[in-house]
Amino acid sequence: MNVQHLVTMANQIGSFFETMPDRPQAMSDFANHLKRNWEPRMRRELLQHIEQQGGSDLNGLVLEALRLHGSMLK
Repeated sequence: MNVQHLVTMANQIGSFFETMPDRPQAMSDFANHLKRNWEPRMRRELLQHIEQQGGSDLNGLVLEALRLHGSMLK
């Protein structure tokens, strides 16, 4: 799958969760959303992108959530 498409989708989902007032809960909910709705392959590719490229193209909540909750998404 095209990693830029995954980045775009993650950022769009993250934009929704950024509106939540409780940031730690928003990050947890974001990670749970990916766990429930994305194929494992998609999650692995996005995490690999962060490891290799640093994730500068991801919004702040998305990057922080993936770093914090990445182990549950593998």
